[in-house]
Amino acid sequence: MPSPRLLVLFGSQTGTAQDVSERLGREARRRRLGCRVQALDSYPVVNLINEPLVIFVCATTGQGDPPDNMKDFWRFIFRKHLPSTSLCQVDFAVLGLGDSSYAKFNFVAKKLHRRLLQLGGSALLPVCLGDDQHELGPDAAIDPWLRDLWEKVLGLYPMPLDLGTIPPGVPLPPRFALQFLPEAPGKCPKEQQSAGTDPQGPPSELQPFLAPVVTNQRITGPSHFQDVRLIEFDITGSGMSFVAGDVVLIQPENSAGHVQQFCQALGLDPHWCFTLLPQELGVTCPEQLPQPCSVQHLVSRYLDIARVPRRSFFELLACLSPHELEREKLLEFSSAEGQEALHDYCNRPRRTVLEVLCDFPHTARAIPADYLLDLIPPIRPRAFSIASSLLAHPSRLQILVAVVQYQTRLREPRRGLCSSWLASLDPGQGPVRVPLWVRPGGLTFPETKDTPVIMVGPGTGVAPFRAAVQERVAQGQTRNVLFFGCRQRDQDFYWEAEWKELEERGCLTLLTAFSREQEQKVYVQHRLRELGPLVWELLDRQGAHFYLAGLCVSRLRHGPEEPSCQPGHSDHCPLRGRCHLPPLPV
Repeated sequence: MPSPRLLVLFGSQTGTAQDVSERLGREARRRRLGCRVQALDSYPVVNLINEPLVIFVCATTGQGDPPDNMKDFWRFIFRKHLPSTSLCQVDFAVLGLGDSSYAKFNFVAKKLHRRLLQLGGSALLPVCLGDDQHELGPDAAIDPWLRDLWEKVLGLYPMPLDLGTIPPGVPLPPRFALQFLPEAPGKCPKEQQSAGTDPQGPPSELQPFLAPVVTNQRITGPSHFQDVRLIEFDITGSGMSFVAGDVVLIQPENSAGHVQQFCQALGLDPHWCFTLLPQELGVTCPEQLPQPCSVQHLVSRYLDIARVPRRSFFELLACLSPHELEREKLLEFSSAEGQEALHDYCNRPRRTVLEVLCDFPHTARAIPADYLLDLIPPIRPRAFSIASSLLAHPSRLQILVAVVQYQTRLREPRRGLCSSWLASLDPGQGPVRVPLWVRPGGLTFPETKDTPVIMVGPGTGVAPFRAAVQERVAQGQTRNVLFFGCRQRDQDFYWEAEWKELEERGCLTLLTAFSREQEQKVYVQHRLRELGPLVWELLDRQGAHFYLAGLCVSRLRHGPEEPSCQPGHSDHCPLRGRCHLPPLPV
């Protein structure tokens, strides 16, 4: 019987589903099965009827929503007119990734599984429900499910008698070959060209707009524990437009120090240039990488060396290690039995890819350059709520950034890649540009002039509401109620003067909670309770829309005072369609 054309389709928001899908692809290749791995929205869904064997790997975002890269597929697969026999030739399985602390745990995977059955598909297995809350993470559910999956698949499509499974310790061939050029006097020509050209068409992930940084200002007090920045970009000539509630995506870079440390650990010269050659049928070069490309560009702008590595990283590293002791430890971390040890070594202290490589120096030095793109995933863009309106600040885009820094048992503090990189940019020292693009967000505001809005945004969660207030005031909409909370009035009361001025003009009702200015802590939920009659009058009698953003979202979702009906999900909720929580990735 011929080997099937196994297809793995993923919907991923933070990269976990993509990582699991690539693991599936590797395990298929070890079993001599041809396999393609694609994002759901990059696959022509009309071809699904011709696929004999499909594995769907999907995450669920905050309120039971599909990830961004499967929304087109989602709309298509739930069309009412699709025949009930559409997928009668398809064997399938669904692997879900979610968080059981959310009410809509693995909602996307469960709903997709039911829909595929409705369309005539044959399920190989019950849906797998990976849970981020499990002490061993999603792998606790995925590992046994995959064992059952391969047993089913190989029962349907046995391996050729003359071929066996490729053992786990043997590395699979790399997906790409790096062909180094004989001379690299400086920047590769394509890098110079791509850095100097304006995007053709609307900015996107593949062609971001290089926005000049106008200002980068710390707006928390000097004694405050957290550095929070208000950063303004000039988007003149970008063709970008946005409204309140939209988000901007920013593509960060690794620090120069980390790039140097990585190159030293692997014995790479950052000035070397190479061209990338795919080694498998159907594999294409990443569009974000220029051809030719320098090692400096690859490491600083593409490889995510500051992330906490996943189990698949240790699996491949063990295959490549020539050092007996290091290889033994890497094999332990990559085994099902070693997941608790891996969690204690890597996940709990938030140890990074770079730090792991430095802990295994003999292995790091022996990594062939061809395996770099198999070993280390790309840097993912970070999303920020836009904190300004084009009606108030034409040709400008502002964001509020809390610089992430915290301590674990490791000596070096943990730092957020994007927030630390943004904080380091100083336009006063010369021109600085940041690659960015915008997309619609999860918050939409009413257009009718007399509809009140109630916004609850403690801390940096207030950012999208600043854009909303600016936009609504510019349009003559003055029924704006804002609950804002922070620690201390003189340390982290963002935009205090702006709010006060709007209050004086009658454009805003501001209600504050300063948690550390009295003996007993006071949060925005306390202020909401105190002013319950006013809030209910606006909601019930005046048709107000209610918005939550920031830390209070998780507190209200998961705390003991969680509302009895979740906004937008209950058919009997009197506020249906008027409560808005931003979708949070799971």
